[in-house]
Parts: sequence; structure tokens; C-alpha cells
Amino acid sequence: METKPSSLGIFKKAVLLIIGVVLVAFGLEQFLVPNKIIDGGIVGISIITSYLTNMPLGLFVFFFNLPFLYFGYKHLGKTFLFASLFSIGLLAIMVSIFHHFPSVTEDLLLSSIFGGIIIGIGLGIIFRNNGSLDGTEILAIAFSRKISFSVGEVIMFFNIFILGSAGVVFGWDRAMYSLISYFIIFKTIDVVLDGIDESKSVIIVSDYHNELTTKIMTKLERGVTLIEGQGGYTNEPKKIIFCVITRLELAELKHLVFETDPSAFIAIENVHEVAGGKVKSNKPLFKFKQKKLLND
Repeated sequence: METKPSSLGIFKKAVLLIIGVVLVAFGLEQFLVPNKIIDGGIVGISIITSYLTNMPLGLFVFFFNLPFLYFGYKHLGKTFLFASLFSIGLLAIMVSIFHHFPSVTEDLLLSSIFGGIIIGIGLGIIFRNNGSLDGTEILAIAFSRKISFSVGEVIMFFNIFILGSAGVVFGWDRAMYSLISYFIIFKTIDVVLDGIDESKSVIIVSDYHNELTTKIMTKLERGVTLIEGQGGYTNEPKKIIFCVITRLELAELKHLVFETDPSAFIAIENVHEVAGGKVKSNKPLFKFKQKKLLND
């Protein structure tokens, strides 16, 4: 049975969407747009059209996205539609407000880097809350189900065309700066979605599984799962240790394992998202011994 989101949950999501949209609008109007650097997707098309027609950017951002929201409603549901409509409408308003403020810098490289970082953070927050500001993503989802290309490949095709148009309109140097900004935006989105302190999944095969399990649970304070396995060469039963740790704990885990069993086998993989269980540790990174001070 599907549960309806609480009023507090809706309010929290709305606040986060507002923060994300404000960051995107600030990055666009204070860094990219004044320096004729564009983003990809519908926002990029809107920037080019606004420059050619000398009409407000927010107007094109809103109306160019409207047809794609229909596809979003059909393929991704009402929640996505409402969150995206709210975000796009607010973005149209915010870019119009920030347009009246002077730009932060006229340096093209600084504008590409910091504009990309700010926009990437804003988009990451919006994506985490089931919203979108770009109709090309919605169209890419619809196309990918009918053709043999992935969503990312369809988006890349659209953006190559858009960035090429920027070269024709603004000059090829601006197109190259736009490509730098585009790359930074998507890398920043990954950081926001996946987190800086990324997790690692670890598989350990060792005859000393009992000792290792105890050490991992006590010294690293991590949950451990034991999986029944069998050696392919010896056909002997094996206990396989599986656990998820943070990147900062990886070196300590390796030390514990090879200190206990130098011949142990370890396989390590990146984990993009972890939910539930005991993953985040409340331990401080550094431990300090406290000395008792005695007054004379």
C-alpha cells in the first residue's frame, strides 16, 4: 500500500527545491549568462534564444520546458510533474530577479568553474528531491525506450548540438568555456548525489573469518554479513565476509585483514548509494587521550 508523504516531508522537499533553484539561477545570471557561457539542455537553448531576441531568459526557460512536462507526467508520474513544474516556474522568476544584479566576475575561466560548481550543487539538490529543470532529460527517457541508445547518449547528442549552436552564436571560445562548465556541472551533480565520503563494499575470503568478523565489528564498528561459499578448486566450504565501509576506513580495514591473515583475498567496489543498516559511523576521525588536571 502506497503511503502519502507527510506535510513535513512535503515542506522539507519544497524548501530544498527552492534552495536548489536559487543556486541554479544565481550561477546562471551571475556567472554564465553575462559572459555568454551556456549550460546544456533547454536552459542552453533558452540562453541562446534570449540573446538573439533580447527577451527575458525566464520566459523561454518556462515555456520551452512546458511541452516536455507532458512526457514527464506520462513516464515519471505526478510527483515528478509537480516538483518539476514548481522548480521550472521558480527558476523563471529567480533568473529574472538575479538579472538586475551585476555579475560576480568577468573572467571567463572563473565564471565557467564557479558557475558550474554552483549550478551543479543546485541541480544535485533538485534531483535528490525528484525534480528537474531540463526537458531534454525527459525527452531522452522517452526516446531511449524506443531506440537502441541510452538516456545518457541521447542527452549527449542534444547537448553537442546545443553547444555547437553556442559556437555559432557566441564564438567558439565561448563554446569551449561552455563545455568546461558543462563538465563541471555534471561532476558536481555526482558529488551531491553520491556524497564526498563515498562508501565501499568489501568482500573478504579468509579461513580466519571469525577473528576478522570480531575485529571489524569492534574496531571499525561496522555490521558484517557472512555468506556461505565454496572453494572452486578445493570444493571446501568457505565463509565469505561482506561489509560496507567508508572510503576513509579502507586503509584501516586492509591493515586488520592482512594483520590477521596475510593470505586473505579482498575484493573492493565503489557503492553509489547505501540505505539502511549501520553505514555511517559516529566515531571521530582522530582520538585524543584526555589527561586529568589536578589543582594544587
